[in-house]
Parts: sequence; C-alpha cells; structure tokens
Amino acid sequence: MSLFNWLVSKTIMHVPGPIVSVFARGYIAGEELRDAVRVTREFNGRGIMATIDILGEFIKTKQEATFFKDQCLEILEAIHREKLDANLSLKPTQMGLLLDKDFAFENIHEIVSKAAELDNFVRIDMEDIECTDATIECYRQLREKFPKHVGLVLQAYLRRTPADVESLSDAPMHFRLCKGIYNEPRTAAWKDMAIINRSFVSLLDRMFRHKAYVGIATHDEKLVFESLELIDKYGLKTDQYEFQMLLGVDPELRQMLVDQGHRLRVYVPFGKSWLPYSKRRLKENPSIARHALIQILRGKG
Repeated sequence: MSLFNWLVSKTIMHVPGPIVSVFARGYIAGEELRDAVRVTREFNGRGIMATIDILGEFIKTKQEATFFKDQCLEILEAIHREKLDANLSLKPTQMGLLLDKDFAFENIHEIVSKAAELDNFVRIDMEDIECTDATIECYRQLREKFPKHVGLVLQAYLRRTPADVESLSDAPMHFRLCKGIYNEPRTAAWKDMAIINRSFVSLLDRMFRHKAYVGIATHDEKLVFESLELIDKYGLKTDQYEFQMLLGVDPELRQMLVDQGHRLRVYVPFGKSWLPYSKRRLKENPSIARHALIQILRGKG
C-alpha cells in the first residue's frame, strides 16, 4: 500500500465533512431522489443500468425505519413513472432489523411486494456478520413468494459463504457477489486479500454451476478477467449475468465492459446521510481520494 493510501485509510474517519465532500464529489448522486433519477437517466442513455439506494445508517427508532421504507416505495414509484432501467437496493438495518426483526421483515415485504406489482426488483444488501443469518432468512422467505423480484448480496470474504450458497441452491438464486467491506473477526472472515480474491472466483464458479444469476460486483480488473473466463466456461448469454460497479469508480473499465456487450449496473446512492458512506468508501478504496485530488489539481474538481 502506498503512503498516500495508508494515510487516507488511517485518517479518513476523523476528517471533517466539508473536506470529505470535496473528495466524495462524483461518488454520490446528490441529496434528493431527483438527483438519483437524473444520474440514472444519464446512465440509461449510455446503455447502463442502475440500482438506486437511499443512504442512511444506524437508525435508532421504528419511526426512522418507516421513513426509509416510505422512501424506498417512492424510489420504486419514481423508477416506474420515469421509465428508468433501474432497480432498488436496501439495507435491512435501515428497515429496523436490529430493533425488531419481524417489523423489519414486514417493511421489506411491503417494498418487495410493491416491486413485484411494478414488475421491478429489490436487492437486499448484506451488512455485518450480526445481520447475516436474519438477512438470509428474510431473502429465503421473500424468494418463495416473489422469486423474480428479490435478490441477495453475498460476501466473498466471509468463511461461511460457500455453505450459504449451497443452502440456498434448493431454488432459483439471484445474487450480487462482492468482496465485503465490514471489519469482521478472523474467525468469520478471510483477512488476506489474495485469499479473498480466490474465494470470489471460487464462489462465482459455484454460483454459475448452480445456475444462479449473479451481479458480479468488482472494480478489480483481475477479478473481471477471471469472471469473463467463467462466463466463457459456462457458455453464458449476456442476459444470464451482469457486472456491477459503484458510481464514480473506474469509469474506463466500466465503459470497456459495456462496449464489449456486457450488461452493467451502477450503484447510485443518494441522500442527506452521505458522510458515513463516503468515509467508508474512501477508507475501503483510498485511490478514490487520489483520483479526486489529481482532478482538483488539474482544475477539474
């Protein structure tokens, strides 16, 4: 790791918000839903899909969960009204998972039901290890009723993920596969990046073998290469998988995949709670800050 990346990863959580906003510009659609709609429409015009997410973490009341549930319903309505090629991503804790599991499941059920009504799709994000079992349980329940309208995120760095794929293979599966970003104990997660990368490829192979539809979520060109090899190995058509990337990260690689005919979806976050998300992403990927700094110095910031 370069000195610059090391400094960013060690200090970013203590950097004041106004400074973070300079580096995070371009990685958040804006504070309002209309900002996410605008950015999504721009991507759609270039043949790129989107998944829209309203930012917000660590809710403390059911009232907050109800607010975010209503926001998710509004996002689905906006996608339908504006005829966008987009779906919705949500976090179970935002729906109240750590407050009351049944209450959270009811909220998520209402959202997925609305997505089914509008012929859309909801991706249930995976959070830290405390939430893993309940999140998989929620997905399993919803998949029985709405098999074409709900999907789950699985994380390559968790030691349990191969077993989770197998346990879910008794019905059609729709996953987003990512490396994982939460700071989990060694007993729960692989810590060596080389092992995490190997796990990612192994899991993708396992998912394809079980005929799962996978959103391959990575900006790592090595993993893109390995993914393309597996796509070729299984003879997949372009409607049987997709690549997924974060807003603002490696647009060149993104465009290369689109130009090669692959389906690609960009994660488009918006909301007033942009600061925790931005700090976490900068900590995870300090090269974002390096790229933003170069743009600023060139007068393009």
